[in-house]
Amino acid sequence: MMRRLGWKVNAKRVRRWMDELNLTGLPPARKTRTTDSRHDFPRYENLVKDLKIERPDQVWVADITYIRLRQEFVYLAVLMDVYTRMIRGWHLGRDLDQGLTLAALERALVVAIPQLHHSDQGVQYAATAYVERLKGLGVTLSMAAVGEPRENGFAERLMRTIKEEEVDRSEYRDLAEARRQICYFIDSVYNVKRIHSSLGYLTPMEFEEQWRQARMGAKIEST
Repeated sequence: MMRRLGWKVNAKRVRRWMDELNLTGLPPARKTRTTDSRHDFPRYENLVKDLKIERPDQVWVADITYIRLRQEFVYLAVLMDVYTRMIRGWHLGRDLDQGLTLAALERALVVAIPQLHHSDQGVQYAATAYVERLKGLGVTLSMAAVGEPRENGFAERLMRTIKEEEVDRSEYRDLAEARRQICYFIDSVYNVKRIHSSLGYLTPMEFEEQWRQARMGAKIEST
C-alpha cells in the first residue's frame, strides 16, 4: 500500500487511474509463461469444438495463470464445469509442474467426475500422471491446438474474470494471503454470488440447483 496525504491507496488502483488518465509510468515487469507445449507426451484432438453442452459435468475446462506477489510469482490452476460455470477445483502453488494441476484435479474429483476434460497442450495437462488419473476414471481427453487460446475460450474467460475481479484488485503479501483471498473469491463469491448472463442471470450454484430440481421433477412426472 502507498500513503499520500493520509490516504491508503492500493498500488494496482493507482495503475488503473494512470491508465485512465493516459499517464505513463515505469515499463511493466516481465510476464511469465504458464504454457509449455514443447514436449513428447501424446496430444489429443479438440472434441469441444461444435459440441452441444447440455448438462453438468459433461465438459470440464482447465487452465493455469500466474499471480504476482510482492517477492515472487505463484501459479493458479483451475477446473470449471462449462455447463454451470461452477469452478470445481483449484490450487495455488509456487511450482509450475504437474503437481499443481494434479492438486486442482483431485480437489475437483471430490465433487464430481467429468465426461470430457479439455485444456491446452501444456506439459502439465499432457504429463503421464495427469492423463492416467483421468483415463483411469473413464474421462475422455480433449485439447486445444497449439497457439490457439480461443479453442480453450471458456477457461480463458474464467481466468480473465478471476484476474479482473479479484487479483487485479488485491496486493497479496505472500502465498498464504493469496490463498485465503482467492479461496474466498472462488468459494464464497464466484460460485455462489456472481451472476452470469449466459446462465440467465443466475449464479453457478443457483443454475446448477435449478437444473437438478428440474431433472428431479421430470423423473417424478415420468413415474
